Amino acid sequence: SKNIFGINNCLIGEKLVNLAKEDKNIVAITAAMCDGTGLSKFKKQFPERFFDVGIAEQHALGLAAGMAKNGMIPVVPIYSSFYQRGYDQVVHDICLQNLPVIMCVDRAGIVGNDGETHQGILDLAFFSIVPYLTILAPKDFKELEQMLEFAVDLKKPVVIRYPRGGEGKVKFESHKAIKLGESETLKEGKDLTIVGIGKMVSRALEVSDLLEEYGISCDVINARFLKPFDKKPILESINKTNKVITIEDGILRGGLATTVKELIVENNIKDINIKSYGYNDTFVKHGSVEELENIYGLDANSIVESIKKEICIQEKIMR
Repeated sequence: SKNIFGINNCLIGEKLVNLAKEDKNIVAITAAMCDGTGLSKFKKQFPERFFDVGIAEQHALGLAAGMAKNGMIPVVPIYSSFYQRGYDQVVHDICLQNLPVIMCVDRAGIVGNDGETHQGILDLAFFSIVPYLTILAPKDFKELEQMLEFAVDLKKPVVIRYPRGGEGKVKFESHKAIKLGESETLKEGKDLTIVGIGKMVSRALEVSDLLEEYGISCDVINARFLKPFDKKPILESINKTNKVITIEDGILRGGLATTVKELIVENNIKDINIKSYGYNDTFVKHGSVEELENIYGLDANSIVESIKKEICIQEKIMR
């Protein structure tokens, strides 16, 4: 069945099977979405380590906490919009006790034909305020696999969010090792800082490539972690360029946009041009990913036109 990044949702299941072969403490939990979250292979390979609790996300997460308390490493793939149902268990059962539960947030961002109720745009915001929680989002398949390995080793509450739909247009050549709270600088420039997270890192590079045609060179930073957030390289870049944009596939308040703006305020940085691209205080209607990104101005061309009007040095564009 089609799902994660659009190849098929076997990717996460296959990686979990491989990790579970190496670590007997890894278990998988689903809330009646075995196929939908890619756990079919895990269920077949490790039936005694696979638990389907039915349509009960709250119980899935409470069970995960209990298992983690007893030395297991539960992996719990649930759709972003359904994690809302288990928020109390995330806060009290898992994070308050600082337990090693790996929360895989499937269908994060825009989900296309699943419809308005399934749009996964709130998760970065509602997870970001929870103490003890580490939050990651991969730029592509390979980085997702790296993040799963990292999460197993971390032995603390972790969120890994990933979209439905294909990898971005830009293919990544390099994959830096995942270290706690470390971002990745993908491109260096002098005129503009672009910070992206998750699937929108590919969009950030698309935007950067288009801006180069106007003589505008960019630092492009893959945040990788929303929490803990890698402040130093982003601050250094902003101090160099004095202009920053953020790109995310979620609600702006509480997500990457808020995190970068807080960083600027906390460090008393003045005279900064900043613009954030995401979903601004709205519920996103039904439609394909491409249609909706065009409507909300998140396609590469719309972002570039906005930057040219609102952010960048006019004389460079006029040349």
